[in-house]
This record gives sequence, C-alpha cells and structure tokens, in this order.
Amino acid sequence: MTRSPYSAGHFELSIDGHPVTSYLRSVEGGNVKVSVGDASIGNDNFHIKSGVVNEIEPLSIEFGMASAGGMLKWIQQSWRKSWTTRNGQVTHADFNMNATVEHQFTGALIAETSFPTLDGKSTEAAMMKCRLQPQGVLRNQVAGNGFKLGAQLSQKQKSWSPARFRMNIDGYDGFQHANKIDGFTIKQEITKMYSGVDRYPQIAPSGLTFPNISGTVAESKAGQILQWFNKVSNEGMLEAQAQTSGSIEFLAPDLSTVLFRLNLYEVGILYAGNEAAQANSDTIKRVKFELFVGRMDLDGESANGLDGSAGIGL
Repeated sequence: MTRSPYSAGHFELSIDGHPVTSYLRSVEGGNVKVSVGDASIGNDNFHIKSGVVNEIEPLSIEFGMASAGGMLKWIQQSWRKSWTTRNGQVTHADFNMNATVEHQFTGALIAETSFPTLDGKSTEAAMMKCRLQPQGVLRNQVAGNGFKLGAQLSQKQKSWSPARFRMNIDGYDGFQHANKIDGFTIKQEITKMYSGVDRYPQIAPSGLTFPNISGTVAESKAGQILQWFNKVSNEGMLEAQAQTSGSIEFLAPDLSTVLFRLNLYEVGILYAGNEAAQANSDTIKRVKFELFVGRMDLDGESANGLDGSAGIGL
C-alpha cells in the first residue's frame, strides 16, 4: 500500500496574491462555526433547534520575518488607524512540500499582533504572532496541481533573534542595558454586525489598545530608572513631565545594525523595584520595571534586509 506523505508543519501565507513569508511555524483557526437557535413552540413546549448565524474563528499565524514586508505594512496601517481589509490564503503542504489544502480568507482585519519575549540568553529564531479576523473563508483540497511551497527558514529569518535587542527611553539612561523584555500584544477590537438575511456578520475595527512594557536590567545600571520612578511615585512629578518617548530595536548579529525598530510614544513609568534575591547567590541582582505606552509605530525606514529590499517598503 502506498502512503501519501504528510506533515502538519509546512505552510505558506500569501496576502492579496503576494507571498508574505517563506516560513510559518504554526497556523490555527479560521474555521466556520454555526450558532444554534432554540425556539419553544406551542402548549407542549416543543423545542425546535436550527442554525441561525455563522461565525468565523480568528485565524492565528506565527511567522518569521523573511519576506514579511507586506504583513508588516498591514500591521503598521492598522496601528495608524488607516485600516484596510485584506484577502489571503494559507497553503498547507505534505512532507515533500506539495500543496494539499488551500485555506482562503477574505475581508480580514488584524485583531492582535504579538511580539516574543526578548532575552539575551535565547538561542531561537524570533517569531511574530498575528490573529486575523476574516469576514469569509473557503477551504479547498488540492491535488496534482504541481504547486510546491518555497524554501523554509532562510538566513534572513535566522538573523532576527530575540537575544539581540536594545531598548532606548529618551532622557533616562539604563534601559539600553535591559537583559530581558517580556512578550507583549497589541490588540485591535473588532465589532461584528449582523444585518438582513446574511448569515455572516460584517466586521469593523473599533478600539486599539497598546500594552505595558516590562523587563529587567542589572541593578548597577538602573540608577536613573529608580530615580525616575521615585520622582513620579513619591515626589509628585507632573504627568506631562513624566512622559517621554523611546524605541525597541532588533539588532543584527554584529549588534550594531538595526534590523527592525518599534517606536514608543507617551511612555510613562509604573513600577521599578528589585527582583527577589538570595544570599550567597552568584546571580546578577536586577531591577524589574514596567512602563505604560500610549502609542506604538513600526519604523519601516530602519528595517533593512528583512524582505530582501532596502527596508520593508512601509
């Protein structure tokens, strides 16, 4: 008996007909779920159940940065509230990279964008996660069409590591020595509206929420961070004076070239204090900090080489 080789780990994403990234680590959701209505009829309380409306689960993807310029531009537009819906497709392949399933989606908005934990000790390639909310989906089995997925993890993807980063907060020294920044997620609320006889809802963007940023830095480098927090929490530093701006930079292996930058605006400090420590321990004493951020933006001018062009084309 001949068995058809299959692997659940080979995917390729395209947006509006253009490949977005040559490597997807995981894909989840994007399926249709029918909501059931239960109606009571007559004196005997007879119940009739039937499908009422359809909902589409969010489509979650975890992707590398090689050839991801189109995806980054879409994220940037969403954060700037220049919302656009996109059509796309996730192609699933077997062990030999032959296409087996085409999972198409239409009218999608970005619901969440997640960045990985940045840690100087990490040895893995960095991945971003996005949750997309489609307005329509279609799943097709494909066989014998000859389509094969492209190459997997490229050298460009390997160059973006969560171990190589630098944080800068204007006016306060010390953040550039952060050894760790916890993962964080930007959330876009999406309103679903049902109308007429359409079984699927129309979707529209609403609130946009930027998260707090937390991390750690060696106590010996945290003097100005602790002073800033003391001025805010104990000395009554005015809110307008307390807020500043900054950035998180993702660095190339040479630790000087900036591959990718997140600009941070309306930044304020919420917490700064020593992490738990033990006597006679040889670990570095560290200060944990937490910042609020009013707004973030992708700096497309700095992201050279991530998609094979001069910048990411934002």
